[in-house]
Amino acid sequence: MAEVVSMADIEATAQRCGIDLSSVDLDSIQLPPGEDFGIKSDDDEDLHQEDPLEFEAGFGNIIMVDNLPVVPPEKFEKLEGVIRKIYSQIGVIREGGLWMPVNPETHRTLGYCFIEYNTPQEAELAREKTNGYKLDKSHIFAVNLFDDFEKYMKIPDQWTPAEIKPYTPGENLQQWLTDEKARDQFVIRAGTFTEVFWNDPRQLMPDLVYRRQYWTESFVQWSPLGTYLATVHRQGAAVWGGATTFNRLMRFAHPQVKLIDFSPGEKYLVTYSSHEPSNPRDTHRVVLNIFDVRTGKVMRDFKGNADEFATGGSGGVSGVSWPIFRWGGGREDKYFARIGKNVISVYETETFTLIDKKSLKVENVMDFTWSPTDPIIALFVPELGGGNQPARVSLVQIPGKEELRQKNLFSVSDCKMYWQSSGEYLAVKVDRYTKTKKSTYTGFELFRIKERDIPIEVLELDNKNDKIIAFAWEPKGHRFAVIHGDSPRPDISFYSMRTAHNTGRVSKLATLKAKQANALYWSPSGRFIVLAGLKGFNGQLEFYNVDELETMATGEHFMATDIEWDPTGRYVATAVTSVHEMENGFHIWSFNGKLLYRIPKDHFYQFLWRPRPPSLLSAEKEEEIAKNLKKYSKKYEAEDQDVSLQLSEQDRKKRKMLQEEWDAWVGKWKQLHEEERELRVRLRDGEASDEEEEYEAKEVEVEEVLEVQEEVVSFDL
Repeated sequence: MAEVVSMADIEATAQRCGIDLSSVDLDSIQLPPGEDFGIKSDDDEDLHQEDPLEFEAGFGNIIMVDNLPVVPPEKFEKLEGVIRKIYSQIGVIREGGLWMPVNPETHRTLGYCFIEYNTPQEAELAREKTNGYKLDKSHIFAVNLFDDFEKYMKIPDQWTPAEIKPYTPGENLQQWLTDEKARDQFVIRAGTFTEVFWNDPRQLMPDLVYRRQYWTESFVQWSPLGTYLATVHRQGAAVWGGATTFNRLMRFAHPQVKLIDFSPGEKYLVTYSSHEPSNPRDTHRVVLNIFDVRTGKVMRDFKGNADEFATGGSGGVSGVSWPIFRWGGGREDKYFARIGKNVISVYETETFTLIDKKSLKVENVMDFTWSPTDPIIALFVPELGGGNQPARVSLVQIPGKEELRQKNLFSVSDCKMYWQSSGEYLAVKVDRYTKTKKSTYTGFELFRIKERDIPIEVLELDNKNDKIIAFAWEPKGHRFAVIHGDSPRPDISFYSMRTAHNTGRVSKLATLKAKQANALYWSPSGRFIVLAGLKGFNGQLEFYNVDELETMATGEHFMATDIEWDPTGRYVATAVTSVHEMENGFHIWSFNGKLLYRIPKDHFYQFLWRPRPPSLLSAEKEEEIAKNLKKYSKKYEAEDQDVSLQLSEQDRKKRKMLQEEWDAWVGKWKQLHEEERELRVRLRDGEASDEEEEYEAKEVEVEEVLEVQEEVVSFDL
């Protein structure tokens, strides 16, 4: 066994050798079997616990299905086919893994069978999904794991009451929402540390909540409602919760996990891994697990080649788009779907099986997206047959798969769909070819989802040849913004789905000419927007009030890579991540563009605000509070004044401390000056005074020959 070396020694050695540990790919390091070189894992205690999800032990991958029909030999094959069809939908049955015992005397089946899956997860899922399955009126399946029989055999004949353990309340996972200062939290990753802070703009600095080194091996991610913080490790993922302690709540075993995704209501967690094939000609092998967040149980898994999961989506790894599964039905987490070749497969979470046991067939479907609030799918189908069959956008109601609305589109080059956050509107950006097919122009098809018959309105820009750089809906509102034109100074236009006299027509509110912007960031509460110039624009920022159609402030965060509003719409964070080697760190701004504080961080990777769940107040109550805001604001104005006085007192104490430090420094040098007095006297030939006015000044003339030149002069006689 090698000598144990501490992490501090490793870092010191790396520094001496000029090695930057943050640039080392730890995943590429292969240790000899059974050797850890004394470096213990953060979760060392968990590594020694065998996880039944990953290692087969005993007969955990075998189930027994009872209450089957008792059939003669001539019906044996038919019954086996029915059973195989039912259970192969849940997982892969091993070769020779279906066995139905036969009575040797009558040659009839005994009414039960054994099924062997590849993994214990599949066996457990099969037991959950089919126990109580009604084959017909007389045959209702009773399904058990084979390993459970040993447990049943150990049940004593005499009943004994169960031991009741005292209830131990856990930490309130929503406690952070009760902060007296109504602050928000955010998490950052820099170097090897992950830190959670309160945003404390009154103190003009963040307040540290929790800090941990090597908390994650790749990235962290908040759940959609802010209840959990997820970390990613080689063994799988984990979720943590709380206001200040961040205890681990659950682990999800999935070796080499690369990506994770929560369902909108936080009930489920999807994990993804990609594995290199043994045959170089084959594509990567993809594994997807869907876990119940609270119990950690695998509800459904999907496995296959990367090609099977490569259609649709917006970016991922190994050629697979992410997220592969998209959730529908709002925060109820009732449905999830994925796109395939000529199909959209929609699953319901009650049984984790396909709705109506079949996918929605859509020839040549290219993309789809769910309404944020309702079980409605918007899908896009491109042109077929060289333009003989037009492209179309369709709205489909789930679970009935009823088509609510369809719009045919001609000469389409590309199409993108944007839902408004409340599900009231759908904008379809359509790029169309000109008649010559040599160029394209852009228009918008605007669907009013909540209105009768879902009317559609066509919007074209004043200059329809303008390139669309960015589009964004106002959250919970009726307005949207578009950046259009040519760089480096495109225009920005604002539109409303309402007009003063007609709520059913789109109208243009304003166009801002020649702006240095290529990205739009609406406040979560609407009304305000940041017009941002990222990448080539070097972090130009303009804070704009859409209600008043006026600029509140401009600013700059040089080389900014990320911009994110806090969930309340009060503050904006801009960050420079390690994409750039210099200027790493983040800035916090007020909603109206005032820079509150800067925090530099070397090797800065992530900044994420902690999301908030929806308000429990009704729309009427929120409106009442807004009308009586002055009454409520008196309390907070008093608190702000107290904080201001506190800051003033802090500034006074700081100045006093600086003055005391200066006086101490001056006193130290005066003392040293006095101690060297005798030395100065000797150097001055006995003159004791240091005061210049006590010396007599004398003028002394000194003649100095600068040059002597000899010249011969001739005289003529």
